[in-house]
Amino acid sequence: MTQIKMVTFDLDDTLWAVSPVVIRANQLSWQWMQEHTPAFTERFALEDLFEGSELRQRLLERYPEITHSMTLIRLRLLEIGYQEVGYSEEESRHWANRAFEYFHQHRHDVTPYDDVRDMLTALKASGYIVGALSNGNAEISRTPLAQWFDFQFNADGVGTAKPHPLMFEKALEHAGVGAAESVHIGDHPINDVKAARDLGFKTIWVNPEGLDYPHEVNADLVVEQLADLPAAISRL
Repeated sequence: MTQIKMVTFDLDDTLWAVSPVVIRANQLSWQWMQEHTPAFTERFALEDLFEGSELRQRLLERYPEITHSMTLIRLRLLEIGYQEVGYSEEESRHWANRAFEYFHQHRHDVTPYDDVRDMLTALKASGYIVGALSNGNAEISRTPLAQWFDFQFNADGVGTAKPHPLMFEKALEHAGVGAAESVHIGDHPINDVKAARDLGFKTIWVNPEGLDYPHEVNADLVVEQLADLPAAISRL
């Protein structure tokens, strides 16, 4: 039996609930923009920055190469918006960067699910290499879980988003382990489970609501509670 040496995690909605974090970060950043650049918030609504908006659709038609990057999408949206309300290109870049960093600061105010810290402590005590693989733009080093992680790759840095295999390949190369020695853990049946299994990873689907598995490629194991992960990994 091949011994597991590396454990990789998806982040958003695997180790913490992402929706309340992003909602709060958006609200706070919009208030910041109202104070510092009111011309933008008088012309646009916060929803114009979200998926499905006309402004975002125009952006992605113009720059399809950035569709993988939540960071670049938001920065370019802000830049275009600032230019449309009369700021120069240089001013638009300046204010877009400042507004994004204010949002990004609060994007990291995550509240890990119960048992996450104890679970990660147990994994590190067992000697596993622990990494993060995320399509989102949270940096694990800026979260309360930083101390338990050895590395991270995300879509911004890699240039592609899961289910593309590159992020998983980067993790294997970085850790110097084989796919059969690795387990990936996440909440998404395709981006996490199928993508990792296609490369030969073992996989664990995090399913706290006890849902039926919605894809034909099954995970090796399913857990409803993160506290069960150390024992589940040992079974692999």
